Amino acid sequence: MRCVIARFPFDLTKSGVLQSMRGVKPEPAAGESVIIGRRTYPAKQVGQVITRQDPRDFTTGEVLRAMAKLGFTCRSLPQNPAPARGLDPLRSASAMLGSPAV
Repeated sequence: MRCVIARFPFDLTKSGVLQSMRGVKPEPAAGESVIIGRRTYPAKQVGQVITRQDPRDFTTGEVLRAMAKLGFTCRSLPQNPAPARGLDPLRSASAMLGSPAV
């Protein structure tokens, strides 16, 4: 499949991505991620390995779109729940940060 990442065209295949990522140890995935095989990789790490470009040159969205088209499972950042309405600013901020364990 032909895709454009960081304004450069790439011909990617699912087997080619699997081969490129074989033996690559996943970094901790805190944000957007791609599941390749049984491992979860950060989208930036996948983009860096398959394109051999600096991660600052492309966005996670470009990588996620390409990986999703190839059939890989992609996960984006979890949506933050909306703060509770009707609370005073202190309780609202406390609710956003999480309640302390009692």
